[in-house]
Amino acid sequence: MSKTPLTVKGAELLRAELQRLKTVDRHGVIAAIAEARSHGDLSENAEYDAAKERQSFIEGRIAEVEGKLANAQVIDPKLLDADGRCVFGATVDLQGQVSDDKVTYQIVGDDEADIKRGKISISSPIARALIGKYAGDMIEVQAPGGVREFEIIEVRYE
Repeated sequence: MSKTPLTVKGAELLRAELQRLKTVDRHGVIAAIAEARSHGDLSENAEYDAAKERQSFIEGRIAEVEGKLANAQVIDPKLLDADGRCVFGATVDLQGQVSDDKVTYQIVGDDEADIKRGKISISSPIARALIGKYAGDMIEVQAPGGVREFEIIEVRYE
């Protein structure tokens, strides 16, 4: 199985979520199941059914996060010899050629992507166009509204 790239911050967030799921959420749902059991007949107990469903979700998420962490390749862009190139984990400032809008994106793993926070997936069209390019280079990206052109203003490794 191939490794999944993750930034250092992304790996930290997954570890924190796993810790919370195992120490807080799991214990909370066990207590909720015990409380629901104390109410008697389980066949018509909606609280018990809801708690069991929540337990199933938590256990599934624990398995999913553990799998992601086991399969992760944590990449710190500061430690790469990128020499100013756009690489995984880099933060890139772009300026649109037509609309003159400025945007900043960090190239992250698929699980970390969040466009509202300026984090784009390594597999996105814009990230694929950026990889290997330098500040001053032009890129073209196929967007839903047509081809958009950007100039790379700066590449940072944060």
